[in-house]
Amino acid sequence: MPSSVLNVSVDCADPYKLCQFWSEVTGKPIPDTDSPGDDEVGFELNDGTTLLFLRVPEPKTVKNRLHLCLQPDIPRDEEVERLLGLGATFLHDLRNPDGTGWAVLADPEGNEFCVLRSAAERAEKP
Repeated sequence: MPSSVLNVSVDCADPYKLCQFWSEVTGKPIPDTDSPGDDEVGFELNDGTTLLFLRVPEPKTVKNRLHLCLQPDIPRDEEVERLLGLGATFLHDLRNPDGTGWAVLADPEGNEFCVLRSAAERAEKP
């Protein structure tokens, strides 16, 4: 039988604070059992996988080897602006004049992630 992914783990300095950011990004609540100061904080995504934030002593120093790609429900550019308002940082603009492409952002601890086009935008311009 094949394996399933149970957790996607993110090393960080402040698990609760970073979990709050990603909770707002995804619209998924942090369980009441998690609180500031915890070494592990996470929440469940739609498919039952947990996005888990783990305290580590060392800071992030290089590009992620694994990152999340988000497909928003709203148009990509609107989602980029929303995420910047939540505390993300804009890193690379890989959007094309024809509306295709993506944007690379970083969360408050510098972990890179991509914002892709919404499903509606993808249907409009495959």
